[in-house]
Amino acid sequence: MTRTLNIAMIGGGFMGKAHAMAYATMPMFFWPAPALPCRKVLADVSEDLAAEGAIRFGFQESTADWREAVTRDDIDAVDIVTPNDSHAEIAIAALGAGKHVLCEKPLARSGAEAKTMLDAARKAGTVTMVAFNYRRTPAVALAKKYIEEGRIGRILNFRGTYLQDWSADPNGPLSWRFQKEIAGAGTVGDIGTHVLDFARYLAGEITAVNAMVHTYIAERPLQSGGLDKLGASDKCGGGARGAVDVDDEMVALLRFENGAVGSIEATRNAYGRNNFLTFEVHGSEGSIAFNYERLDELQVMFADDPADARGFRTVYTGPAHPNGEALWPIPGLGIGYGETKIIECHDFLSAIVTGGEAEPDFEDGWRISAIADGILESGETNRWVTLG
Repeated sequence: MTRTLNIAMIGGGFMGKAHAMAYATMPMFFWPAPALPCRKVLADVSEDLAAEGAIRFGFQESTADWREAVTRDDIDAVDIVTPNDSHAEIAIAALGAGKHVLCEKPLARSGAEAKTMLDAARKAGTVTMVAFNYRRTPAVALAKKYIEEGRIGRILNFRGTYLQDWSADPNGPLSWRFQKEIAGAGTVGDIGTHVLDFARYLAGEITAVNAMVHTYIAERPLQSGGLDKLGASDKCGGGARGAVDVDDEMVALLRFENGAVGSIEATRNAYGRNNFLTFEVHGSEGSIAFNYERLDELQVMFADDPADARGFRTVYTGPAHPNGEALWPIPGLGIGYGETKIIECHDFLSAIVTGGEAEPDFEDGWRISAIADGILESGETNRWVTLG
């Protein structure tokens, strides 16, 4: 009989929707499922918001007391989908209660804060995962497979970008993502960490960084009401404005432990770019390229291709590729953001049931936070920063 795991989700915003959808639909794709997730209780900042979120996202109960939710005896796993400043407190409490924990990225506001979470995870011995879901795109997992099989030889270079435009307009409101006390960092932590996850996943550990960071818009309109809004959704030309104290853009050079070199760029101020998350990996025997805006496609070139067929060609992911049999029966039929969350949910619950380790876990999250710290330090000092 398939085991049931009771989930407490802390937070009911956009990411709550994505995670709740994954819990609801994962068994429809992966059957037999490793476990049946029961959406047991949703916690939010008020009783009204929690009750509304529970109805909307299919949770049996609601509460405004997250501390009570994460320590309940009937809860197996805690899912943290709150702003960054509460990740550590919630995760450490949940781990102290012996719960498995899935936490949205970035793991914390700094490497030091992430280390407190890692220490709690090691003491608890339960399963942890950081929700870098983009690595679960089948095309990205296929790139990893090719690299591990040696299809492109020794890794020489990694180049990654994450470009968006939702904060390009200076009249976009002052979301918590523009406030260091809550977010920890701006573009570096918000979307740059996704590129760093790709870099570590595909090319190996990063040992040093040399970066530029820049803030383009120094202040933004204060939001009205309690709902946090992204910059692209509402424009507020008049009224009071508040200071932006995080970065809008970062460009960094990377050194890898295996001798490879690389570069990454991330900004939320690139007009015309929606979710332009890309990478190229160049090896001694070929190259791989990916663009999330065409997430069903992987561009590949192998050095042993015939001379009359050299150049990039497109592989459309489908049943023959990672997680393909669980998704849709025809290559190129199309997946979306939701499917990456479904795979993430499956992998998290699988690790709980089997007693294995989830990837990326809190150690990975801590390492990425430490690299992000190094990028910010390098941007301030204009020098290479060696990572410990």
